[in-house]
Amino acid sequence: MGVVKSKRMPRAVREQQMLDAAVEIFGQRGYMAASMDEIAELAGVSKPLVYLYLNSKEDLFTACIRREAAALTEAVRTGVRTELPADRQLWDGLLAFFTHTSRNPPAWSVLHLQARIHGEAFAAEVAAMREEIVAFVTQLIVVAAREAHRDPDLPEREVAGLAEALVGAAESLAAWANATEGVTARQSAATLMNFAWAGLGNLMEGRPWTLRDVPTEGTPMQVG
Repeated sequence: MGVVKSKRMPRAVREQQMLDAAVEIFGQRGYMAASMDEIAELAGVSKPLVYLYLNSKEDLFTACIRREAAALTEAVRTGVRTELPADRQLWDGLLAFFTHTSRNPPAWSVLHLQARIHGEAFAAEVAAMREEIVAFVTQLIVVAAREAHRDPDLPEREVAGLAEALVGAAESLAAWANATEGVTARQSAATLMNFAWAGLGNLMEGRPWTLRDVPTEGTPMQVG
């Protein structure tokens, strides 16, 4: 009897297997410590095949960043239903974010840590993803604020800083949650929602926090 040849795997499928393995290794060991030999072994292919498909370690890492950034952005966007009230939209977006990062710890390590400390080109890829998410969150807050104020001309710059702060808090909380045993995605989303929504709710109702009863610089505080 002749030798039965195994079915050849399509290039796109094989490449995704390589990226899966690379994300796992990069996320666990870090960019510098990760080796192409380890990645090839985990993917079940030869190291020359990895180079044939993805050219170099740098190109492989860039491909990992782009794939995982796109996946996270898509998860957040598809998790939000714009026909719902503002608080529910924010909740759904946060839950989608933390669900994705909790289910993909190596991918989050690649995006949040590894890509930011190993060169400007890698950091720029993550910055582009972050800008897209910040812009999306900004729009959520803008729409909610405009509805609350009945002001269609509320400038986006008034809430852009809030969106930056919210995304930054979500990033830090996701890193902490992934490193802390027993913290669920729902708990993380609730923590940030409770922290953020009281302030956002007041702002959207026209009741921002103001500085009161605090001496100006150079004025002594009266005690007693």
